[in-house]
Amino acid sequence: MIGADNEQLGIMSSAQALDMAIEADLDLVLIAPSATPPVCRIMDYGKFRFEQSKKEKESKKNQKQAELKEIQMSLNIDTNDFNTKANQAIKFLKNGDKVRIKVRYRRARELSHANLGEELMQRVLEAVSEYGACEKPAKLEGKNYMAVVAPKVAAGGKKAKKDADKTAETK
Repeated sequence: MIGADNEQLGIMSSAQALDMAIEADLDLVLIAPSATPPVCRIMDYGKFRFEQSKKEKESKKNQKQAELKEIQMSLNIDTNDFNTKANQAIKFLKNGDKVRIKVRYRRARELSHANLGEELMQRVLEAVSEYGACEKPAKLEGKNYMAVVAPKVAAGGKKAKKDADKTAETK
């Protein structure tokens, strides 16, 4: 039996524990039913549930949901346009978002040269390989050749990355 102020009250009957809870105008909550003897605690159960939900909301607020961004390009993309698209994908990956890379075949005759789309996809994947890993391999879906790249997570997450950036700036 644990009291309202987290003090050990010892072993007692359930009726006696219930009487103590009623006297204190609190609830008797079974904490560990499988223990011998079972452990009960005197507490305000409504307040306990409120604090638990508050902690849960706080932890959800601190978690960032990864968004899926998309980069589209066609087979006849120019070098500078390709570099712009690759840099945009790298920026998304640095922000912690997943990136769907889509190579579009605009006409049916472009589909007959599927190897050109595969080569372009490999160039893009090589360009972003330092910042992301291929989560879903490249696959032809209709007139689109698509792959999904997820950001690489540093050993310590974003905080470790920021600390590394700060130490690099001070040197």
